[in-house]
Amino acid sequence: MKRFFTYLFLAVLVLVIVGAFAVLYKKSQAHPVVFKTEAPEYTDLVKKTVATGSIVPRQAVEVKPKITGVLSELYVDAGQIVKKDAPLGKIQIIPDAQGLNSADAQARSAQITLDNAKRELDREEGLFKQGVVAEQELFKFRTDYALAKQQLESANSNLQLVREGQTRTQGKVSNVIVTATVDGMVIDVPVKVGYSLIQANSFNPGTTVATIADMNDIIFDGRVDEAEVAKIQTGMKLSIKVGAIENEKLDGTLEYIAPQGKLIDGAIQFEIKAKVQPKDGVLMRANYSANADIVLGEKKHVLAVREAVVQYDHDKPYVEVETTPQNFVRRDVTLGLSDGIKVEVLAGVKDGDHLKIPENAGPAKLEGSGAGSGKPPAPPKK
Repeated sequence: MKRFFTYLFLAVLVLVIVGAFAVLYKKSQAHPVVFKTEAPEYTDLVKKTVATGSIVPRQAVEVKPKITGVLSELYVDAGQIVKKDAPLGKIQIIPDAQGLNSADAQARSAQITLDNAKRELDREEGLFKQGVVAEQELFKFRTDYALAKQQLESANSNLQLVREGQTRTQGKVSNVIVTATVDGMVIDVPVKVGYSLIQANSFNPGTTVATIADMNDIIFDGRVDEAEVAKIQTGMKLSIKVGAIENEKLDGTLEYIAPQGKLIDGAIQFEIKAKVQPKDGVLMRANYSANADIVLGEKKHVLAVREAVVQYDHDKPYVEVETTPQNFVRRDVTLGLSDGIKVEVLAGVKDGDHLKIPENAGPAKLEGSGAGSGKPPAPPKK
């Protein structure tokens, strides 16, 4: 009986070991890899690079006062349309005490000189009537009187200029009224009534009363990386997306590429400028942030495949075409324009081919259109 249980135990142990080895052997067998396929498709390809920047007016003019003083009146607000020579504000002159005292002294001195010249002239005219002095001597006193009169007028004008900032002889032209120098929209008014204004001079740029720009002539002012600047040239088309305007894109044409780059955030960047075509009903404001897609190349309705299905052998591109289910043959291809996701196929594959998707390619992007479904793509448009 004891021997029977021993044999039974050994039999069970053998069965367990054999079963374990069978399970391990089954698990060690590799499952056959089933590759998915996708087909080429006809599509539009656009190769582009992106530039960041902002929408700005082509020309913005800062209007500055002609004299120094305090802004007593302000006639415009930001967003208002103005014409050239339209009044923007009025300046109250705060005369300098020393300059005012000097101008007043000159006016008084000129008045005394004129009074003395008048007396001398009256005396000489009386003597001339009596025949005591010659006419040539009289002309000298008349000239002195005229000069003294002119000096008084000049001194009075200078005094009025110091006090009021303008003279009566200026007519409609007034230094105390700040006027627009160009037509356009007032995009910024950095001052308020009561602000002290300084005229532009050799030591100071002057206080800006208003900034005026033509908002119908706007440009995209942006930057591109040095790795992309060699690929662009003036005349290229831009598609501009303004961050503040949803579902709208503006068309632009590249006009300027800076000949010298600047170090910005650790990278060399080149400034570009592009004319922007405004759209009806879209209100543009200065300094909108924007991104511009610069079209480097474009092709319509060409046969293309995902770049992920293209493999390389020593920089020579090829794809694997399915001949029978899960049987593939290598076929070299000639590639054309690429947009970074899809690439044009000039030769090597044709419409209806099923291409092997490599394991590292990821899933097909399009479902049910020939990509990963085994179905052929839609026929080309005629």
